Amino acid sequence: MQWAEKRTRPAAPNYPLTTGLLVWCGLVVVSSLYITLPMVSVFAGAFHASPDMAAWTSSAFSLAYGAGGLLFGPVSERYGRKHTILWGLAALAFITVLMGFAANLPELIAFRAVQGLAAATFAPSALAYIGETYPAEKRVTTVGFVSTGFLVAGIAGQLFSSVVNGLLTWSYVFYFLGALYLLSAVLVGAFVPKGEPRRSPATVLAFFKQMGTVSFQRSLSVCYLIAVTLLFSFVGMYAVLGTYLSHAPFALNANQIFAVRALGAIGMICSPFAGRLVAKYGMEEMLRAGLALAAAGLAAVGMSSSLAVSIVMSVVFVAGISLTVPTLISMVGSIAGDARGAAITLYMFVLFVGATLGPIVALALLKTGSYMLTYEALAAVLALAFAATFFVPDRKRKEASR
Repeated sequence: MQWAEKRTRPAAPNYPLTTGLLVWCGLVVVSSLYITLPMVSVFAGAFHASPDMAAWTSSAFSLAYGAGGLLFGPVSERYGRKHTILWGLAALAFITVLMGFAANLPELIAFRAVQGLAAATFAPSALAYIGETYPAEKRVTTVGFVSTGFLVAGIAGQLFSSVVNGLLTWSYVFYFLGALYLLSAVLVGAFVPKGEPRRSPATVLAFFKQMGTVSFQRSLSVCYLIAVTLLFSFVGMYAVLGTYLSHAPFALNANQIFAVRALGAIGMICSPFAGRLVAKYGMEEMLRAGLALAAAGLAAVGMSSSLAVSIVMSVVFVAGISLTVPTLISMVGSIAGDARGAAITLYMFVLFVGATLGPIVALALLKTGSYMLTYEALAAVLALAFAATFFVPDRKRKEASR
């Protein structure tokens, strides 16, 4: 009997290796959201479409990603975190390669929506896996590392597609990315333990009911309002960055714009330290600090005519977002307690609703002809999010779930 129990008990994770694989998967999966941002003009030219229509190659993905998170959160709750991640990566590998054969823009947009659904398997499953499998003292730091993967994807995805499209054609962006997803599936299957089984597997309907319950909690509702603003401003900022830097007073060429995008990644080094900073200063304090940095950085980018100042403040903006995302994820999980899985699933949905709206709103504002208005409007949204933090009850929370 003892031998049988040992055989059926899941292996304890190798935490550094598992964390590394989760970070890698977060990076390559979420990169899909951003790979089309530098290629909007490429798609517009290739398919003889307007830039607004071509921008839907980004928005279709993020909208489907957010909606898919609502589905795959309960699916992973019922059938297992690792299995959901593994099959999602396999589906991503298949659909991403198919995208390289798209014959027209509507077909490409439809493929992007399906890709977004497949990609939605990862984030809620991985974050819930961390909450269920990792010891309490490792959770916030691990979430910080995985969130870093999500955020680095914002830069890495753009750089990846810019380089591959520059050297080959846009189709090869999807061929190579599909190969990375297949590799990731193999690594997850081989090295990530299943984790502890759920004591009472929930039905999908019960999980949705739980999401409805947590959505009406005041503290969580405020957190979700803040979450909408994060990728709204982040994706919106990068959606217009290329045209912003290519015009006066900067007039940068493609390689210089590439370098500016890459330098933004410097701000992401803050994310892995979010756990330590939260432990020292508290969740509310770090949430406000991150939002204040992000709003100030983005506002300064819009007002400055100095390239050096704009680059530095873009790093400040990214640093603020990098601190805010893992802190807010941890806050949502802490407030939700035993309903963490449902709460984080809903968090990921509203986060990517913001990502969907960001480029649409930013490009609409850009039609006014004012880059300053565009960036200041995005910064104002973050300022409102900062104000909203004062409506989250300020109380000490245990980082571990009860």
